[in-house]
Amino acid sequence: MKNYLTLSPEELATEREVLETAYERVKRRHLSLNIARGLPSSRQLALSDGLLTAVTGDDTKSESGAETRQYGVPDGIPEAARLLARIAGTSPEHVIVTGTSSLNTMYDALSAAMLFGSCEGGIPWCRQDTIKFICVVPGYDRHFAMTELFGIEMVNVRMTETGPDMDAVETLVRDPAVKGMWCVPKFANPTGVTYSTETVRRIASLRPASRDFRIFWDNAYAVHDFIGHTDLLDILSLTEGTENEDMVWEFVSTAKITLPGGGISAFVSGKNNLAWFRKSMSKRTICYDKVNQLRHARFLPDEEALKKQMEKHAAVIRPKFETVLAAFDRDLAGTGIASYSRPTGGYFISLDVLPGTAGEVWRLCSEAGLTLTKAGATFPYGKDPDDRNLRIAPTYPELPEVEAASEVITLCVRLAAVRKLMAERTSNEKSVFGD
Repeated sequence: MKNYLTLSPEELATEREVLETAYERVKRRHLSLNIARGLPSSRQLALSDGLLTAVTGDDTKSESGAETRQYGVPDGIPEAARLLARIAGTSPEHVIVTGTSSLNTMYDALSAAMLFGSCEGGIPWCRQDTIKFICVVPGYDRHFAMTELFGIEMVNVRMTETGPDMDAVETLVRDPAVKGMWCVPKFANPTGVTYSTETVRRIASLRPASRDFRIFWDNAYAVHDFIGHTDLLDILSLTEGTENEDMVWEFVSTAKITLPGGGISAFVSGKNNLAWFRKSMSKRTICYDKVNQLRHARFLPDEEALKKQMEKHAAVIRPKFETVLAAFDRDLAGTGIASYSRPTGGYFISLDVLPGTAGEVWRLCSEAGLTLTKAGATFPYGKDPDDRNLRIAPTYPELPEVEAASEVITLCVRLAAVRKLMAERTSNEKSVFGD
């Protein structure tokens, strides 16, 4: 592809005419495409149909003898704890099994910290003056929305190829007002970055000014490789027995392993944090859905079953990512106006377009019948300071729709860039020669 940044004014004008003609042709197709959210496709959901019949009415007891249809066992049945520990890469004694969504569990933990403090005897965050959270950007919009809801000030730290900019993180945690940090450590949303061993070690060794500082370790894509296997260091094993033993709250779920609306999740941490979480949990619920826990434990009884399930997911997902990246390589590589991640797992591709054009790309796509996650969503308060990042979520549509959506995206990226470059050239000429 031609490098748009080196085109002459005449070449840009010609390119704009070609792109605008193509864009009008796309609009006349009246497309209705949606790659806005990282949803499993119907084919992926079907992979877990066996879950629905894994427990029958005459076989509802846990291996512990507990009746799963009854109240009790608030920490979750042991076989479900083993499954979630397997996903997290830790041991069952670190696990409290919770409800259908890790996002709910994060909200519960954050709420408890705001109301009661993040540790036994701690001052509730809502009674402290200014509360700040470190937010790795681009990042997960629901983390940011939750934090904003509680009135917590969000501080951006850029994502690098190996994880958060740790020099910045280590400086920020010296501020006693900094109480938390959001992390998606494996196949991060939306960049697909997995934190390096060095990065995980530096996070585990942080020296925050506040003893009630907490890492929200959202390990949402712990087993979601679709090319090869990427290792993530277990941060709990690094902090256990150290002064940072209580610093990490980890969250995992089966949402994109089995059924997003009917999975199981967990709060994963050290013994002091488990006791802290259990204290507030006991006041808001008697127990979580143990029948669902039993279903999951029987459907995914061991490491081999989990591995086979994720291989089936990978077979569905991989071609969709390959399709998007092939279109990006064909239409955007070498243009100077875009860069993009090449994830080997997870659910997203991060696309950086010409600064100042992400909002326009989103608008053009919308008018052409393609719904994307809104520009700015991957930053706190919905404000991307460079207006350049877009999150691409190719998992839900069928492959022909992914292909069509990819073509619309690349067309709109190029059109928005050409228009901006021409406007800048015109503005520069006016500033030099006057009106």
